[in-house]
Amino acid sequence: MSNSFSEQIEQAMETMRAEHARAVEARDELAKATVSVTSKDRLVTVKVGPQGQVVSMTFHTTGYREMAPAQLATLLTDLLNEARATMGEKVIQAMKGFDGIGDMLRVSMSGGGEIDEMLEPLRAMMPGYDAEAAAGRAGKQEEFGG
Repeated sequence: MSNSFSEQIEQAMETMRAEHARAVEARDELAKATVSVTSKDRLVTVKVGPQGQVVSMTFHTTGYREMAPAQLATLLTDLLNEARATMGEKVIQAMKGFDGIGDMLRVSMSGGGEIDEMLEPLRAMMPGYDAEAAAGRAGKQEEFGG
């Protein structure tokens, strides 16, 4: 049995509210996130924020004073790149939880019932529309070029 159009809208709105709350929570969590990386010799630790910005650098000893400038620059560059890459992975993992939301909402709105019946005449007017082919593409979103 299919849901009425208003029930489909309400279900989609509830899904959107829940996903919005999850997105706000993820955004707030990421806004506070930091990644710290310490050099192998424990000479320095760098910390970056969610956009890869440098939050801090801590020199644990004065050993950096005896390093050649190019050596220190390479050490800091390598640590910053590692910290930024780690933070990037953290952001990617947090955002992966939102994969497929658009598809989920689209399916919840057009997964059958009144809305499909209402949209069918419009779909049939699209140039090159083939009902059998459309049935096979049901899981894919298409751009209407007309």
